[in-house]
Amino acid sequence: MGKTRMKIRKGGSFLKKLYERISYNDVSSLSATLAYFFLLSLFPALIFMVALLAYLPISTEQLLNTVKDFAPGDTLQLIETNLKQILSQRQGGLISIGIIASIWSASNGIIAVIKALNRAYEVDETRSFIVVRGTSIILTLGMIIVFIVALGLPVFGKQIGMYIFSMFGLSNAFLTVWNGLRWVLSPVVLFAVFTGLYYFAPNIKMKCRTVIPGAIIAAVGWIIVSLGFSFYVNNFSNYSATYGSITGIIILMLWLYFSGAIIIVGGEINALLSKNTRSCQSSALKKTSHR
Repeated sequence: MGKTRMKIRKGGSFLKKLYERISYNDVSSLSATLAYFFLLSLFPALIFMVALLAYLPISTEQLLNTVKDFAPGDTLQLIETNLKQILSQRQGGLISIGIIASIWSASNGIIAVIKALNRAYEVDETRSFIVVRGTSIILTLGMIIVFIVALGLPVFGKQIGMYIFSMFGLSNAFLTVWNGLRWVLSPVVLFAVFTGLYYFAPNIKMKCRTVIPGAIIAAVGWIIVSLGFSFYVNNFSNYSATYGSITGIIILMLWLYFSGAIIIVGGEINALLSKNTRSCQSSALKKTSHR
């Protein structure tokens, strides 16, 4: 009974400290900043992904359908309409100045995340501009590759699975399993993206396992918040009465704002856990030295 109370107290203390950090670091303002940069980065990233998809047996519709599962209201239509308009005006192949500019622009969102995570870990950015920009570009490309692999799994994974299961006469069973795995795939992909982001973005050396708690919470939290916000927008809200023709933009910005908040909170959780671990290790060393 005593141990249970101690755990509850520690849990309450952790949540209290987390709330204090969120308030002190002004996560609300940082989330708004991230939403702005995410909006600027969204279409360049999608343009680059669509350019890569031209070399793979994956359609633009499959890419947009992945967004459709989580995007609220008119957001998907807004993204699709503008993306098609931009692509219709573009010329040239994959390796072009336009694509390079798209990658550069898309990395601005990661730059904003790097600054937010540095603030969470209470560290200054001492890396050079080239290193920071290079890191942001690599992380952007890594995230895009992870999403493309995730998009490719339904194409290649289903074919491979059908072949293997048909050898044992279990084709129908495979379809049932595959439809269930579809919802498992999204959290796994998001977990991989957030793990890489939390590990490489901050200007601090850490072990990979220390970023796992925040990555798990961010991945699950992002899915829950996105689905919840989408359900609210589609069923209860009446943004069109207030914002009229720019309703899609407003909803997209709110979605990106919540996404930014979840990313920062995940980083704050990792930073707080890391700080608590260092404090415990320091206390243990002091006790050992006194002995």
